[in-house]
Amino acid sequence: MTKIAVLTATRAEYGLLQPIIKKLIDCGEFDVRVVATGAHLSPEFGLTYKEILDSGVEIDRRIEILVSSDSPVGISKSMGLAIISFAEYFEETKPDALMVLGDRYETLAVCCAAMNAKIPVIHLYGGETTEGAVDEAIRHSITKMSWLHFTSTPAYAKRVIQLGEDPSRVFCVGAMGVENALNKELLSREELERSIDFGLDGKYAVITFHPVTLENRSAGQQFKELLDAISEKNDLKYIITKANADADGRIINQMTDEFVGNNKNVAAFESLGAVRYLSALRHAALVIGNSSSGIIEAPSFHIPTVNIGDRQRGRLCADSVINCAPVKSDITAAMDRALSAEFAEIAAKADNPYGDGDTSGKIVSVLRDILRGENITLKKTFYDIDFDIDGGNKREEGK
Repeated sequence: MTKIAVLTATRAEYGLLQPIIKKLIDCGEFDVRVVATGAHLSPEFGLTYKEILDSGVEIDRRIEILVSSDSPVGISKSMGLAIISFAEYFEETKPDALMVLGDRYETLAVCCAAMNAKIPVIHLYGGETTEGAVDEAIRHSITKMSWLHFTSTPAYAKRVIQLGEDPSRVFCVGAMGVENALNKELLSREELERSIDFGLDGKYAVITFHPVTLENRSAGQQFKELLDAISEKNDLKYIITKANADADGRIINQMTDEFVGNNKNVAAFESLGAVRYLSALRHAALVIGNSSSGIIEAPSFHIPTVNIGDRQRGRLCADSVINCAPVKSDITAAMDRALSAEFAEIAAKADNPYGDGDTSGKIVSVLRDILRGENITLKKTFYDIDFDIDGGNKREEGK
């Protein structure tokens, strides 16, 4: 059987990969090796590797890479540990392919080790843009190291091809977040209340805010603006899911803990897990923050999203998404608009540009066709696109 190593480093990432992993296992044609690393193994981030085990999926290896720092130096050291540790894992296990999702720094490091080990990389969700985050450069770098590509929209498939990848290895399959939102069996409002031990009478919002990693130490100030805004909107309740293990993420999480301690209408969690998180979205009045879930999953529930700042700038957005600056006055104005009856009608009619909810089946079908008996060569020919680069780059004579 074809041996596929599947990398997962965060709670959100595993929630997206889980249906694919289970279908790969169930089809009986693949030896699937799930490798848990990064925040999954950290008590600070909720030891979310347990969610993998609870879902009935076996972990082939737990690989520790996080150092106790979210500074740029700490992130780079974690990347170095990932390259070393996964080089050893690949040498021992010798997978036929590596599947990765997204654009995190751990993923880039693991792909470097896979490239050196001549292991083909299967990448989910290249071609997307997040202009405010270092993820932008990481994502495109992983695309160039990858052999097979699955994208969430046709526009993103075109970008992967624009990066020189052969169209025969680029497949537009939609976003796993949409599939999960439309197909997972979710909790009722009452079941969710009991599960998180937090009353949800009246309207509530779900908040996830991550550092904008291409800005210089902006996390604390931007998150303060958000907390000031929701303090003013104290007629709502709030569920906050904490930041990932990104540079400056600990600042956000410390501020969250202090805020929860002083406000009874707020609850915070390191991880809700996929079912509880999607259930929280389903019953929410709105989503606030700068997470991709507000762009990709929330529109499937036809609820408004207040998307703050530049972290997600460049992504395709449904009409249910309101973009605003990371400033208290702009955030409160966006919240007022999102909660209006007029905008509720807009959100109710909004189409989600990220697919129809059958993503995992499409991915497994492609893998069965391509990896079965395929003579994979890692010698990729750069796929050139014929276009004119004159015009905007022309300089007037003498200037």
